[in-house]
Amino acid sequence: MENKEFAHFRKRLKKTQKQMAQLLGVSLKAVHSYEQGWRSIPGHVERQLLFLVSLTKLKEKSRKPCWVVKKCPKQRKHQCPAWEFQAGHHCWFITGTNCEGETHSNWKEKMKICRSCEIFKSIFEPPE
Repeated sequence: MENKEFAHFRKRLKKTQKQMAQLLGVSLKAVHSYEQGWRSIPGHVERQLLFLVSLTKLKEKSRKPCWVVKKCPKQRKHQCPAWEFQAGHHCWFITGTNCEGETHSNWKEKMKICRSCEIFKSIFEPPE
């Protein structure tokens, strides 16, 4: 996640930098550093921020789960943790999903796929 995207999502949540620091469990100085681009945004902070944004977005309108949108074959669907936990709107949040027929074991690799996915894009429009 880039610093401008972080700032965009913080503003979208209508939080001050201090409030964002409290929500993410980091220092105010860390939030300043993320937004200025002085410090890279750790995966756990990115994940928490995206989760909070998704909760506000999912309230806006109902969505089809990922396995319906992606038309996953029955066998792949039944092996996927997103289906197992009925988290078809948070598939991007769960490491170990079977996206595009491949399981990604870490957050960084998974996010490369998720950022180009229509499920992710429908929740997280890119910053202007």
